[in-house]
Amino acid sequence: MQELGRVGVIMGGTAAEREVSLKSGRAVLAALLELGVDAVGIDAADDLLGQLQHLQIDRVFNVLHGRGGEDGQLQGLLAFMGIPCTGSGVLASALAMDKVRTKYLWQRLGLSTPDFRMLSATSDWASVIAALGRAVVKPVREGSSIGMSIVDTAQELQEAWQRAAAFDSEVMAERYIKGSEYTVAVLDGEVLPAIELRTTHTFYDYDAKYIASDTQYLCPAPLNAEDTAALQTLCLEAFNALGCEGWGRVDVMRDVQGQFWLLEVNTVPGMTDHSLVPMAAAASGLDFGQLLLQVLAARTTQSVPH
Repeated sequence: MQELGRVGVIMGGTAAEREVSLKSGRAVLAALLELGVDAVGIDAADDLLGQLQHLQIDRVFNVLHGRGGEDGQLQGLLAFMGIPCTGSGVLASALAMDKVRTKYLWQRLGLSTPDFRMLSATSDWASVIAALGRAVVKPVREGSSIGMSIVDTAQELQEAWQRAAAFDSEVMAERYIKGSEYTVAVLDGEVLPAIELRTTHTFYDYDAKYIASDTQYLCPAPLNAEDTAALQTLCLEAFNALGCEGWGRVDVMRDVQGQFWLLEVNTVPGMTDHSLVPMAAAASGLDFGQLLLQVLAARTTQSVPH
């Protein structure tokens, strides 16, 4: 593994997803060390630039979830320093982190994504509910379902906006899609087996993702060949539309009529024991270590200025 040089596994940071990122980072670091890779863990909360320079990092495996690591900031710093990094570049990372700008692009390209409204202190709450019906309220630039709520009334909508606004200055309400939830991983231009998520919670929230033991993961998802192909095509188009590279994960709902609806793209997916990309990779024959090496290879084959 000498050809990889010293790999810095960047994790932690100061964003709302810090604890999940640390858990992902520790799993990635342990696996890389077991493979014989010269890997070191770096907590982005503590003088990231100084650590990169002092540790003489040759390339980065990025598992810094959320702001700072998934929104183009880290990607820009590393590109400026000439250090290759896993995953998408500056523009794609910034776009994918921003759920609203992502939806604007998808809508322009004719890719199916639920209708939405931006919320603010002056919103006409009753009009939003009248337009959308049941709605999902989300901070525009957060992950792991942080700050999300499902609402049915104008009063609930206003209260949900207040909760979400604690995490982001921009908050959206998205039409609720009743049906099944899927996630599809993309690895080096290839689509991995889809996963259907089943939870006893109202939706696939933070607890269902990282804590609950009763969340069900059906992989490959129980879809017929035609629907599987349609889902994979939609997700790859959505991923490529944003200019995403290397690896990522596309989240999708399927309504009761059978139509798929794009929700968002994760450019730095979780790598914990509850995480979905390793599960999809395993279904395609890749163990955790093989997955990590392919993620590293997918990005580091691209030219990075020095």
